[in-house]
Amino acid sequence: MNLAKTVSGIACAFAVVGTGTVHASALIVLNSGDASVSIVDPVARKEVRRLDVGKEPHHLMRTPDGKSLIVANAASNDLHYLDPVTGEIQRRVRNIPDPYQLGYSPDSRWLVVAGNRLNRVDVYALGSDLKLLKSLSIPKTPSHVSFSADSQFAFVTLQDSDEIAAIRLSDQSVAWKLATGDMPAGIWTTPNDKYLLIGMTGADHVLVVDWRAQKVVKRLATGKGAHNFRPLGDGRHIFVSNRVDNTVSLIDMETLEKKYDIKVPGGPDCMELSADRRTLWVTQRWTKQVGVIDVDARKLVASIAVGRSPHGLFIADSAPWK
Repeated sequence: MNLAKTVSGIACAFAVVGTGTVHASALIVLNSGDASVSIVDPVARKEVRRLDVGKEPHHLMRTPDGKSLIVANAASNDLHYLDPVTGEIQRRVRNIPDPYQLGYSPDSRWLVVAGNRLNRVDVYALGSDLKLLKSLSIPKTPSHVSFSADSQFAFVTLQDSDEIAAIRLSDQSVAWKLATGDMPAGIWTTPNDKYLLIGMTGADHVLVVDWRAQKVVKRLATGKGAHNFRPLGDGRHIFVSNRVDNTVSLIDMETLEKKYDIKVPGGPDCMELSADRRTLWVTQRWTKQVGVIDVDARKLVASIAVGRSPHGLFIADSAPWK
């Protein structure tokens, strides 16, 4: 899903012409409150261009072939396909109902779309075009998506019914639901495929769930408003943003313990990580900025001005998502 090149390579190759066109890997930021995408120079740490997309672009996902980056526009019910390196718009796909969050199964057979506003989860088969296989009514407020390693199940958090749902992809049915507590949001499957990690945005912890046994095994305290995840790319550690506490925490997925916190003001949300794992970018939802974290120093070193309510972000030259 991500290309493994170094950030030093970006510094050597990054160039912008007078029109703001990027000729090497750009940091692509979704401004959910402005219906736009910011194209950011990650070396100069500044926005170089802004593109109009659909209403409420919240999340994004690279296609399995690596040729496109999908921006999901929840309120305008469509997808924009971008060049993953430059951010240039390739095409638009309409009539995709309420695509708030989306994810590809590990085997690249399925695309699962969580319809936050419409209380639905849609399962698409992948081919030359997206084919809707089934639309599932799953209240309330389907939010984030993860998968089992064998692509048998998709796991979806339900923010306003305080549950997670497991969807069996072979027949697109709801296999089970599990109560979680207040406002589950981000969800991640650990590398050993044993546990689900769930950011409890209405609480102050990450919930650890043994999904095969369908039981909670731990409440891992991180900070108020635990929300979304980004792996460190070493197969063991993962960051979680704590939106209310204004911190980002690093979790050891083997010991299920928190390692440390980094202060990030402005409601930290989605994250992206450089290929050398030394720079972490974090959207600051309430201050119209993207924070730049020096991972080694465990410190916020800069903030980049972007659009209103920045949410998802992506760079092609990034650390692995595992």
